[in-house]
Amino acid sequence: MSTARAVPAVTQSGQPVLILKEGTSQTKGREAQRNNIMAGKIIGEVVKTALGPRGMDKMLVDTFGDVTITNDGATIVDEMDVQHPAAKMMVEVAKTTDKEVGDGTTSVVVLASSLLDKAEALIDKNVHPTIIVDGYRKAAEKALEFYDKIAIKVDPLDKVMLGKIALTSVASKLVSEKYLADLTVDAVLQVAQKSGDQYKVDIDDIKVEKKPGESLMQTKLIQGIVLDKEVVHSSMPKRVENAKIALLDCALEIEKTEFDAKINIESPDQMKAFLDEEEQMLKDMVGKVVKSGANVLVCQKGIDDVAQHYLAKAGVLAVRRAKQSDMEKLAKAVGGRVVSNVDSLTKDDLGYAKLVEERKIEEDKWTFIEGCKNPRSVTLLVRGGTQRVVDEADRSLHDSICVVRDVVQKPKVVAGGGAPEAQVASELREWAEKLSGREQLAALDFAEALESIPLILAENAGLDPIDILVDLRSRHQKGELWSGVDAFSGKVQDMTKLNVYEPLSVKEQIVKSASEVATMILRIDDVIAASKMKEPMPPKGPGEEAGKFGED
Repeated sequence: MSTARAVPAVTQSGQPVLILKEGTSQTKGREAQRNNIMAGKIIGEVVKTALGPRGMDKMLVDTFGDVTITNDGATIVDEMDVQHPAAKMMVEVAKTTDKEVGDGTTSVVVLASSLLDKAEALIDKNVHPTIIVDGYRKAAEKALEFYDKIAIKVDPLDKVMLGKIALTSVASKLVSEKYLADLTVDAVLQVAQKSGDQYKVDIDDIKVEKKPGESLMQTKLIQGIVLDKEVVHSSMPKRVENAKIALLDCALEIEKTEFDAKINIESPDQMKAFLDEEEQMLKDMVGKVVKSGANVLVCQKGIDDVAQHYLAKAGVLAVRRAKQSDMEKLAKAVGGRVVSNVDSLTKDDLGYAKLVEERKIEEDKWTFIEGCKNPRSVTLLVRGGTQRVVDEADRSLHDSICVVRDVVQKPKVVAGGGAPEAQVASELREWAEKLSGREQLAALDFAEALESIPLILAENAGLDPIDILVDLRSRHQKGELWSGVDAFSGKVQDMTKLNVYEPLSVKEQIVKSASEVATMILRIDDVIAASKMKEPMPPKGPGEEAGKFGED
C-alpha cells in the first residue's frame, strides 16, 4: 500500500506535485483485487454455516451489549459492524434480496463469495477480470433461462402447495412448525387482492405484534388488528360486541389559537360562561360521534379529559394516539373510513368488528379488534419464551410471509435442497462446452459456484461433501431432475417427495444479485481511500503539562 505523499508526478524543475491529499492511501492492481475478494470471501465464510435446515445460529452483540441470536443471512451481515468497503457491498446485496423477495439472503452471500473465490483462481492463472466478468454475465443469463425451464407452475391460491413453501422457508429457522407455516399462508391469502389475472399482496397489511410470554405455539392469527394501546378512561366498557367503529384523525380537544390571544374576564360569571362554553363544545363533539351510531372510537390524536368523561357516559370504548400506520390497517380491516373532521362523521364511515376488547398481555393492556367480516388487513400475534425467541420468530415469520407472497404473485416453484442448483450447474456445463476461449473457464466456474449451495448444505448436516457432490452429479446426469441433499437422512433424495419447495422468484433474485455484486467487485483495480478525520485533542486541564494529551 502506498501513501499519497509521494505520488510520482514532478514538474520540469523536479518539484513534486501532490495529486492526492496527504494521508490518502492507494492500493492498486492485483493487490486491490485480492483485498476486495478476500473481504467478500470472509463475509461468505461467516454466514455459510447458517445455511439450510441444519445451519447453526449466530450470536451478535452490538456496542451497547444488546444480543441478537439469528440464522437469517440479512440480519447477520446487517448486525455485524463491517468496515471494509467490498464487504459492505456483500451486506447490501443481502439486504436488497431481503427487501425484494424476503428469503435466500444466506444463499446470495454464499454464492457471491463462491463466485469471487473461483474468480481469484482464474486471476492467478492470468485470466483478465473483464473476461471473467463477461463469462459470469453470460452464465448468469443462461442460468436464469434454465431455472425458468425447470420451474413447476402452481395455482397461486393452492393452500397445500403454499403450506409446503412456507414450511420449507421456516425449516431452517427456530419456528420450524407446520402450525406456524400454515398461519402465514392464511394471513397472506386473507390480504391477497386480485388485479387482472394476477394477485397482489402488500405485506404491510399483515401486522406482526410480538410479546414474550407463553410459548411459540400460542402464536395466533387475528382476523383484525391488535393495538398496543389501552382504553382511555376507567369508566368505559372494556368489551364491546358487534362494534361500530369510528376512525378519527382529528383531536377531540379545544384547539389553541394560532396567534396570541388575550381574553379579559372581569367577573366570576364570565369565567363560568367561558368554561361552560368549552365544555359544551367538547360535549357537542362527543354528541356527533354518538349520533353516528359508533360505540367504539379510535382516535389518532388526543382526547380531552372532559370528552373522555362524556364518551364514558355514552358507553363508548375509546382509544387515543393510535399510529397512522395502524389507522390505515384498521380502515382496511374493519371496512371503515378515517375521517378528518368530526362534523362530517356519518354512519357510512363506520367500520364493523364482532368484538373489541381490552386484554392484559404481560404487564401491558392491549386493545383487540377482531372478528372482522372480510378483513383486508390482519395481525399475527407472536408469542415465545423470551424476547430473543420472539425476535427470531418474528424474523422467521417475515421470511415465510415473503415466500408465500412471492408464489401468490408469481406462481412458479422449484424443489429445494440444492436440487435446482445441481441441475442448472449440469446444464451450464453442457452449454459452456460450446463457448470458446477463456470465457468458457469463467462459465464453468459459475456452474461450480452454484454447486457450492448443495455442498454447504451437506457440510452443515455433517455429511461428506465430496461423496454427496459425486452422487448428485451422477443422478442429474441420469436425468433425476429434483435430486437434492436431504439434510435429515444424510442422503441424496428426490426433494419433491419430501415436499421441499422454494419460489422461483427467490432463486432468480439470488442468481441476479450474486452475479452482479461479484462482477462489480472484480472490476475494481484501484482503491483510493481518504485519510480518516483526526479526532480533536481534549482541552488541557489547569496545571497540566503540554503534550500530556497527544494523538494516538
